[in-house]
Amino acid sequence: MASSIQFRSGDGYELAGWYHAAAPGTAPRRLAVVHCGAGIPASRYQRFAAFLAESGIPTLTYDYRGIGRSRPPSLRGFDATMADWSEYDCAAAIAWVRERSAAAIVGIAHSAGAWLVGGAHNAAEQARLVLIGGHTGYWGDYAVRYRLPMTLLWHGFMPALTRIAGYFPARRLGLGEDLPAQVALQWAARRSPELRPSGNDPRSVRERMLLDRCAALRRPALLVSISDDAFATAAGVRRLMAYYPRLSPVQHLQFTPADAGLSRIGHFGFFRRQAGSVLWPRLIAQLDA
Repeated sequence: MASSIQFRSGDGYELAGWYHAAAPGTAPRRLAVVHCGAGIPASRYQRFAAFLAESGIPTLTYDYRGIGRSRPPSLRGFDATMADWSEYDCAAAIAWVRERSAAAIVGIAHSAGAWLVGGAHNAAEQARLVLIGGHTGYWGDYAVRYRLPMTLLWHGFMPALTRIAGYFPARRLGLGEDLPAQVALQWAARRSPELRPSGNDPRSVRERMLLDRCAALRRPALLVSISDDAFATAAGVRRLMAYYPRLSPVQHLQFTPADAGLSRIGHFGFFRRQAGSVLWPRLIAQLDA
C-alpha cells in the first residue's frame, strides 16, 4: 500500500513522496529509495515501487524540489538547482528511510539521478546502488541520430525560452515536466564532456564538492543498461562511472527489447509495465544473488 508523505529537505524545503510499504506482518531485510531522473516526476516510478514493495522491499519515491508534487504554486522565479537536488533532496530522502528502519537501504537511481545521488552527504547510508540508465547529460554520448535534435533543443531552444518565461515550460510543449530556471540553464550550459566545473565561483566550488563525494563513495553497485537507450549509451555509462572510481564490486545487467518481448524499451521503458513484468523480477533476482 502506498502512503502519501511529506518531509523536510536539508535546507527546510518541503518535499512530497510516496512510501510503498511491504505486506503487514513482514520484517523486510532491506528498503529502497528511488532517486528520479532530472525533471522526471516520481509518479513515473510508482508501478516499479509497488512491485518492489510486493516483493518484500518497502520503497520510497519522492519528487525533487520544483518537480511533481514538490512543485511550488509557480515556478517563475523559483530558486532551485541540480546541486540542491543532490545535496539536500537526495540526502533528505535517504535520511527519511534510515530514521524508520535499520535495514539495509538500496539506492536506486535513474538517468541523471545516477550522479545526483552520489553527492548526498549520507550516500554511504545506502548499502548498495542500482544505477538504471545512468548518464551525465553530455550530448556527445547520445546515440548519433539524437545528437543534433537534442543539441538544438537542450542547448538552443531550452535556454532561450527559459530566459523569457522564467522557467522551462516543457509541459506545454509535450516535452515532459516543467523545469525550474536554474536547472534548465545548468543543463543547457553542459556542452563539454567534463561534468566537473573549473571556476572558483561558489556554485562551481559546490558542484566540485558534490562530485568529490561521488568519487569517495565506496559501495557495491549494479548497473542496469538497455541496449536501445539513446541517452545512457555505453559511452554515457562509462562517463558516469568515471565519477565513481571507488564503487566496487560493480555488476552490469544488460537488457534488450527482445528480453521483454518488445520492439523498443528506450530510456524510460524499463519502468513501464510492459517491460517491467519481465525485467523487474530479473532485477530482484540479481539483488538476491
